[in-house]
Amino acid sequence: MGVAAIVFTTPSPWHTTLVAFAFLAATWNLVWRHDDACVRRAGLALGGLLIPGPIDARALLRNVCHALGWGIGMSVIVAVPFFVAWRLWWGSRLAFALNVRPAQALDESLGQLLMIALPEEVFYRGYLQSRLDEAWPPRWHVLGAVVGPGLLACATIFALGHIVTVQLPARLAVFFPALLFGWLRARTGGVGASIVFHAFCNLYSQVLGRGFGVY
Repeated sequence: MGVAAIVFTTPSPWHTTLVAFAFLAATWNLVWRHDDACVRRAGLALGGLLIPGPIDARALLRNVCHALGWGIGMSVIVAVPFFVAWRLWWGSRLAFALNVRPAQALDESLGQLLMIALPEEVFYRGYLQSRLDEAWPPRWHVLGAVVGPGLLACATIFALGHIVTVQLPARLAVFFPALLFGWLRARTGGVGASIVFHAFCNLYSQVLGRGFGVY
């Protein structure tokens, strides 16, 4: 409801920022302002950064490396199959040409990471999937992770949320990467890896779309 209100009542250049802050505010109200145990259950401690008290630098570094390893690893696994499927969908005769300045690339990478992937993952995979798992306890063992109906429900809600912001049926396709985001949340116990992989998916799709002149 809040996202829909933002989309339909504010100028389009504001949407990304306002939606990001809405997700972060909702997550703070629903999780981060509660006790440490609640934050940890939701996988939202973020290496201890959001837990009161001294920060354990070694534990934080381990957490960051763990998240990067899983996020980058999943990106490597998905990159080639996604490229092949993308070319088959849009047409294999397209020629690739992309001219992006380093400063622009850095700006867009940080934007995708901090203003899109982070807010969406802390809300959907941190808060929502955790609550859905409490309602429907995970019972399916999938490649080292234990998942359940909550994963499917969260991915569905995630997809519907995307079609609210941009009314195009193709937006529902985000259901499929959302399954991987949710699996990473379950497999790693936190949202760091899903944030990294989410940002990669957005940037990779953007690079392909611009490079092949599709959008």
